[in-house]
Amino acid sequence: MLLVIDVGNTNTSLGVYRGPELVAHWRLTTNRARTVDEYGVHARNLFELASLDFKAIDAIAIASVVPPLNYTLKTMAETYFHLTPLFVDHTTNTGLTILYEPASDVGADRIVDAVAAIQKYGAPCVVVEFGTATTFNAINENAEYLGGVITPGIMISSDALFERAAKLPRVDIKRPQKVIGSSTVLAMQSGLYYGYAGLVDGVLRKMLEELGGGTKAPRVIATGGLAPLIATGSEFIELVDETLTLEGLRIIYERNVSPKSKIQRPKSEN
Repeated sequence: MLLVIDVGNTNTSLGVYRGPELVAHWRLTTNRARTVDEYGVHARNLFELASLDFKAIDAIAIASVVPPLNYTLKTMAETYFHLTPLFVDHTTNTGLTILYEPASDVGADRIVDAVAAIQKYGAPCVVVEFGTATTFNAINENAEYLGGVITPGIMISSDALFERAAKLPRVDIKRPQKVIGSSTVLAMQSGLYYGYAGLVDGVLRKMLEELGGGTKAPRVIATGGLAPLIATGSEFIELVDETLTLEGLRIIYERNVSPKSKIQRPKSEN
């Protein structure tokens, strides 16, 4: 079995694959102060709760955008699983042509998402990942990673509003029934939700215009913790795939075990 780990600035997602099947997955808070042993114990506890044998793990693949945790996770993998993990970055054999400059600036999560989106949904496409930052990632008809847009995540916007405006309370992120809020809390929720959905669609509209002109219309896929919520208010998001990054890690690991000449397209396009 394969253990995949997606380390973001806010959350860390873990998944266990038995072949192509995702048999379990979890989302934890990213804690840079957590020790090797704490990560190891957490992993073992999660496996036990899911009735999985951690000794059955024979490979680990990691996408991390938190460099200080890389050594901790590498040591955890070696100590508790007796495995050397594959860390994905721009130098990894992913089959993805990266046109971004420099390629080293592309986060591992963005690379992994692009690989998974191409294989599952085809190219061209745009992947929107709702994380600490919201990233918009463009892949052209030739399955090449062009680049994209990076904006502050909705939680950053919410925290800034709470911290910088003394009389405004902290509020939950949710979709109000009406745009016009009849209380301070509802007004803030409306501004955060509909304002952010408007930002997302404004960016996507411009990106889709720039990607236009090909033989196929780009598909728009959303992933990340808040993807299901924001997607309901978007005109352009077609699909929500909450485990896209985990799937991308599986695909890349398998490619590095059995290299192929290019990313496999969806069966319907073969």
